[in-house]
Amino acid sequence: METENFPVGSRLLPARLRPPVHAFYAVVRAADDIADATDLDPADKHARLDLIEAGLRGRTPGDPRGHALHAALVAAGQTGLERHAIDMLAAFRADIDARPCADWDGLRAYCRSSADPVGRYLLDLHGEAEADREAADALCTALQLLNHGQDLGEDWRDLGRIYLPADWLAEAGAAPDDLGAAALTPGLRAALDRMLDCCETLLARAGALPGTVRSRRLRAEITVIRALALRLLARLRRSDPLATRVAPARGDWLRAGLRGGVVLVAPRRARRTAPGRAA
Repeated sequence: METENFPVGSRLLPARLRPPVHAFYAVVRAADDIADATDLDPADKHARLDLIEAGLRGRTPGDPRGHALHAALVAAGQTGLERHAIDMLAAFRADIDARPCADWDGLRAYCRSSADPVGRYLLDLHGEAEADREAADALCTALQLLNHGQDLGEDWRDLGRIYLPADWLAEAGAAPDDLGAAALTPGLRAALDRMLDCCETLLARAGALPGTVRSRRLRAEITVIRALALRLLARLRRSDPLATRVAPARGDWLRAGLRGGVVLVAPRRARRTAPGRAA
């Protein structure tokens, strides 16, 4: 299974864990589609998300995809991890209401519900240590911001959403309506580059993660995802996402896959200790 830019629940993960991973992403995709639907009014969208949450909690009536994740986790002996999908519903509800981010802190808070629960779910599903969460959060937030960078124009034109912090735009002399143009203005370029600088810092922080997680297959998945993120970051720095679609190229996927393959076959090195973790 694959998102547009990054592998999701791929064959790199253990076979026994793929069903709950796929079920999780089915819920997330369904909620995302509801929030983005142009033929539903906000009240109907909120009602449908409420049904997904009911399904996740094992209640009836509830969305069948929520029930499917609940059942998959019961089968895997991992009950309780539905909470990560429930946490993400807060971000989809914010998207429905088109709440703009006033500043960097507001954008990070949004990512804590829109992105970070994905990494936490995978860590918990694999039985990884809580100390790995900080690096996983950094990776997931960076991925979310990179996706926002790709979709700046589309999000504004189709959904009236903007994920660049309002204070960054003001400081750069840019305005939300600039996102409707055919190319980035200098102000938008400055605000986007500022977000990409933050992504670079987050991806550097996430670099410790493959050395601390125990699961070899999860390490490989993380390695591939981070490698693709770095390539997308580089492409967004030198390209205009309003003028053209910016995405990882076939060669980026190939090189990232090779990196993941090396992790799978390489001898296990001594495990590094993450900050705050006892050796």
